[in-house]
Amino acid sequence: MNRSMDIPMLGLILFRLNHAILIHMSDYSLTVCGIGEALFDIFDGAQVLGGAPLNVAVHANQLASELSGGPGRGVVISRVGQDPLGNRVCEKLSELQMDNHYIQSDPDHATGKVYVETDFDGQPTYDIVANAAWDWLQYDPDLDTLSSQCDAVCFGSLAQREAQSRNTIYRFLENCRDSAIKLFDVNIRLDFYNAQIIERSLNLANAVKLNEDELPLVFKLMGLGEIEPGSERDAIVKLMKKYNLKWVVYTRGSKGTAIHTPGGFFEGAPAQANPVEGADAVGAGDSVAATFLVGAVLRKPWQQVVDLANKVGAYVASQPGATPTLPDELIKQM
Repeated sequence: MNRSMDIPMLGLILFRLNHAILIHMSDYSLTVCGIGEALFDIFDGAQVLGGAPLNVAVHANQLASELSGGPGRGVVISRVGQDPLGNRVCEKLSELQMDNHYIQSDPDHATGKVYVETDFDGQPTYDIVANAAWDWLQYDPDLDTLSSQCDAVCFGSLAQREAQSRNTIYRFLENCRDSAIKLFDVNIRLDFYNAQIIERSLNLANAVKLNEDELPLVFKLMGLGEIEPGSERDAIVKLMKKYNLKWVVYTRGSKGTAIHTPGGFFEGAPAQANPVEGADAVGAGDSVAATFLVGAVLRKPWQQVVDLANKVGAYVASQPGATPTLPDELIKQM
């Protein structure tokens, strides 16, 4: 698709023009990208902007907004339809003062949607609409430049369900500089994964984020056997060695996050936040991923990073939607 084509929607034209007045990448202290799905989560009829890579980029943009060395940024790389929801994706990112230039416009496929229901514990289940615009994400010269200059990128398994978007993600990762942090957020959704996708992603990444349910699943899929109760740390070390990973971010819900690094194991105290009406856990893990990425790029002490990740994740889980505005006191701790 020609990125310079006229888009028959005034909103998207205006948002594209927004990029012309943004400062150059070199003027940011860091750039964290999220590549993959941009979509709307549908909760009982309400439409809330989401998609794990988008959520990570939005939270990274917030966490990096007040750095002493100058503001950093989060960048969303995705594709939306030429429809009202596609306009709203760009509108929302503009409201957050984020760059829309890497949101592609698709004339043939609709903006992605996910129907979300939560159980009594607030844990979400998903019905993900197939053949969405983000399934057709294209690789172009703009992504070639961005990938070669970004400091970190987060990608998942869901956006790899179609070959077009999968190959675009792989090309982006392969073009990243050696120093870039490439976080594979396993983020298993329904049946949109297989062993080949998981293994290729592990080989392309140097960091992985997974939860208590995903660790034994990945371990078994990769032919590493079963994990005995209480031996999760040993299993993570084995996974790190097999795939030459530098970091594993292990999320455990209300028990908090642990970060495994070459220098050791760091576990933060579980954090709590008072839930507001309509709170859900959607996006909490994505905010943990964003905290890890910004902290890792800045080379913050790991204990500081994991403690803040727990606080940020707890706060997001106490709010409705995946990308609430983070309190200043959390942002200042970065």
